[in-house]
Amino acid sequence: MTKVLFPGTFDPIHFGHIDIATRAAKLFDKVVVAVYEKPMKNQLFPPEKRLELVIEALSHIENVKVVSYSGLTVNFAQEIGATAIVRGLRVFSDFEFEFRMALANRRLTSEIDTIALITSEENTFLSSTTVREIASLGGDVSSMVPEHVNHALIARYKELSKVP
Repeated sequence: MTKVLFPGTFDPIHFGHIDIATRAAKLFDKVVVAVYEKPMKNQLFPPEKRLELVIEALSHIENVKVVSYSGLTVNFAQEIGATAIVRGLRVFSDFEFEFRMALANRRLTSEIDTIALITSEENTFLSSTTVREIASLGGDVSSMVPEHVNHALIARYKELSKVP
């Protein structure tokens, strides 16, 4: 059985992430989507909420399991018995970042490969940062995220606007 890891902060999960997870699930026996708990950057949603949103967004894919993790991604991949880390590429700058990360991971362990899936054309502009920026200004992101994520974004920004 081929098991791969698709890690990310997923803050929030969007249709680009869902596309990569769906396509990976067609290529591999088991896809573990891992929500990173403690990224170095500030997150809009706490880890528990991001995990909840990802679980709901991917619940329709039978061979996908959603978990949370912390620490080095490559170590977590080894812990769960993954043979590779799946990453999505949108634009050339993604390639440069992911290439360096893949080489660093290879230096840490040669047992884990990195597999890059090119995003679908309709998702090339999509990033969690873009979604957050538009949603924070009251823009409509319903074409970028599942309905439950859209509702969570609206609620979160309302909550943040009430903070003195």
